[in-house]
Amino acid sequence: MLSIVIPVFNEEESLAELHGELDAVAKANGYDLDLVFVDDGSTDGSWKRIESLAGDDSRVSGIRFRRNFGKAAALSAGFAAARGDIVLTLDADLQDDPAEIPRFLAAMNEGIDVVSGYKKRRHDPWHKVGPSRVFNWMVGAVTKVRLHDHNCGFKSYRREIFDEVRLYGELHRFVPVLAAARGWKVGEIVVNHRARRFGKSKYGVRRIVKGFLDLLTVYFLTGFQQRPQHLLGTLGLLSFGVGVLGLLYLAGYWVVRIAFDLTEDPDWPPLHQRPAALYSMGALLLGANFMSVGFLAELMTAYFGQRTAAYSVKQRTGK
Repeated sequence: MLSIVIPVFNEEESLAELHGELDAVAKANGYDLDLVFVDDGSTDGSWKRIESLAGDDSRVSGIRFRRNFGKAAALSAGFAAARGDIVLTLDADLQDDPAEIPRFLAAMNEGIDVVSGYKKRRHDPWHKVGPSRVFNWMVGAVTKVRLHDHNCGFKSYRREIFDEVRLYGELHRFVPVLAAARGWKVGEIVVNHRARRFGKSKYGVRRIVKGFLDLLTVYFLTGFQQRPQHLLGTLGLLSFGVGVLGLLYLAGYWVVRIAFDLTEDPDWPPLHQRPAALYSMGALLLGANFMSVGFLAELMTAYFGQRTAAYSVKQRTGK
């Protein structure tokens, strides 16, 4: 069974046609479909259209949120309801071409666990394409998971991945990164991207700011989730070391000032008038705070780590 999760936000005009295209692909390739539409607080007639599709097609199910919770929440709800071994996601605006689905499955048959679409030729406005390219470069540089289009909503996954990767906030675009950090194999294929026919783009330049903040979160989760003190403690030690060096310098300054009777020399002001004293104390306090937070993070990791496995098992054999 192939589950297809489709987040919906004010896509009333495109849903029936999208369902028809998915149905045609399933019939042509013999797929047993499980279609999950998640209405993320639409204000148009999207939910009525989903109810109509579900009434006419037993393969269709719908989930309706009380308000708009964001794409990550919609995908999480869809993944929880999906019944297939393979889960594919695509947007409801018809820009993703369902005819590409067999190519996703072919890539997964070759051993890839997460297949991401790459919209090589895009039909989007510049204010969406520009930030997306900057964002994709940043993600590749920071995480070393280099995909041309992390933002693409056209992806396929093995169902087991979502037993290990939990989505919240806006981390849906980072599922390949989070999966790769746990040893799953990630790849991509070039997909056909169609021009928008209905509605308008819901993303813009502001997305790059949110994406950068989410990227910092993902960097911490994938690199230091089980050892937060390695990052926070390192920063703390560096800051603490700078503070200690500054205080040693000031101690030597004070000795020279007293030994050579330079207390009246305007070029040798008292310690409390030296900016280095303030900076050194600030560096000491900052270093101590970093290390304290690191110890607290280690305690939380030790506690919550008992509930979440720190590893990912690919295969078992024997008893």
